[in-house]
Amino acid sequence: MKLCRFGQNRVGLVTGGEVCDVTAALAALPPVSYPFPPGDLLIANLEILKPALLQEARRGERHSIEDVTLLSPVANPNKIIAAPINYQSHIDHDVKGKDIAYGHEVTSITRAGLFLKANSSLVGPGQGVRIAFEGRRNDHELELAVIIGRTGKDIGERQALSYVAGYAIGLDMTVRGPEDRSFRKSADSYSVLGPYLVTADEIADPDDLDMELSVNGETRQTTNTRELVLGVARLISWASSVYTLYPGDVFYTGTPAGVGQVDPGDRIDARIEQIGSMRVMVRA
Repeated sequence: MKLCRFGQNRVGLVTGGEVCDVTAALAALPPVSYPFPPGDLLIANLEILKPALLQEARRGERHSIEDVTLLSPVANPNKIIAAPINYQSHIDHDVKGKDIAYGHEVTSITRAGLFLKANSSLVGPGQGVRIAFEGRRNDHELELAVIIGRTGKDIGERQALSYVAGYAIGLDMTVRGPEDRSFRKSADSYSVLGPYLVTADEIADPDDLDMELSVNGETRQTTNTRELVLGVARLISWASSVYTLYPGDVFYTGTPAGVGQVDPGDRIDARIEQIGSMRVMVRA
């Protein structure tokens, strides 16, 4: 199942090149009241909602995917967790450069640890990236994104993938400079997620997916997720030893070599095998 959000907070199922509006199925969500539970209510109840979503897909209004504005498939993440330097190629070819490292120590992900991005930085591909640090180097970073489906703490590595609701393409946009990662990567629109959430049952092995990014038609990043230093299950297990994970939490799993600058007017095209592709425009 491919689940998206589009337009004015509509929910859709993607089949072929069409989006079927299944927003009416959300009437089956359980009622909540203040204080609202942490996490995304739709993601938390995705398994329960599947029959209603599929039923609504038989009668909902259909749109060409080219004619809708795609939002982030996750509306209310409790947190965005990101994995720095999780491809050796990124360390070898990119991070050691003075125009990227800016004096930050380049070690390993196990020493650097994970970091958090502001929830307010999350957008969908149709909303695009707005450059927030004019005059600074702003880079694209292509990443496999993982969406957590249920609450978990101290999750064992063998059980970790059972906590995944689905996968998406992530762009971890970043400005280069001396500041802390969380500041430089948390500007509005600096966490792009899309084009939709592909449910976990459709992807047998998240650690074996080809992915590619181009800017204005020029290929910049290519890799396979088998090159991750820490794979998806290990990342989830490690993070859950520190944070309680909630439905809708988003993991950005790391970027390979080839990160590069983007400027207003640029077109970013990103693709991950078994997920799909998305186009993201950069604006001032």
